[in-house]
Amino acid sequence: MDLRIILVEPLYQGNVGSVTRAMKNFGFSDLVLVNPCKLEGEARAMSSHARDLLENAKIVSSLEEAIDGCSIIIGTTGITGSRFDLHLRVPGYSPGEMKERLNGISGRVAVLFGREDNGFTKEELKRCDMIMTIPTSGVYPVMNLSHAVAVVLYEFSSIVMGDTPLADPFDIGLLYEHLSELLDDIDYPDHKKEKTELMLRRIFGRACLLPREVQTLRGIIRKVQRTYESEAEQDDYANEYDD
Repeated sequence: MDLRIILVEPLYQGNVGSVTRAMKNFGFSDLVLVNPCKLEGEARAMSSHARDLLENAKIVSSLEEAIDGCSIIIGTTGITGSRFDLHLRVPGYSPGEMKERLNGISGRVAVLFGREDNGFTKEELKRCDMIMTIPTSGVYPVMNLSHAVAVVLYEFSSIVMGDTPLADPFDIGLLYEHLSELLDDIDYPDHKKEKTELMLRRIFGRACLLPREVQTLRGIIRKVQRTYESEAEQDDYANEYDD
């Protein structure tokens, strides 16, 4: 499958080297590093026979650059949703469950792995279409970075890609912008808008939207907006006439 592994600000070069080794074990090669640590002797040693992946990894300065061209963004976390950030980390799927969702589609999928100490920021989690969690013991649920990558790649290596293309990332972005405009048009409460937009992203992310589906949804939104604007104009005219 067309899979991109993204490490967000990895702290330890040994982990980065081990990630490239796991990627080569399972036949993947697209690695992007966001503001990584220095990659020197330890990284090369841990990469072993996957040194070519380490040397060819793309290094970028922002998450936006890393996910460019990806139709689905999957964030991994070893921390379940808390009372304060429940909407950011749910629903979460195991790698096996995620594999079932991706079977039969065609398109670039990005899997994000966060910092070894602090994981992802709130803003980074909001950019994810789906959340994935590896089931582990409650005694010590957080895995080593390279071990987590290996578990995910083991599952994803057996995904059967099909001929059903995912929607273009640019069109998906337009859909989310259109939804945000619609919420403004209907005077959706400001204090609810952020969580609602995230919920919509997760709903459509799980759906793995196809090109025609995105265009249909945008067409429906445009129709709703035109109807709403027309009714608002009529109300304004009626109010002016009454005055």
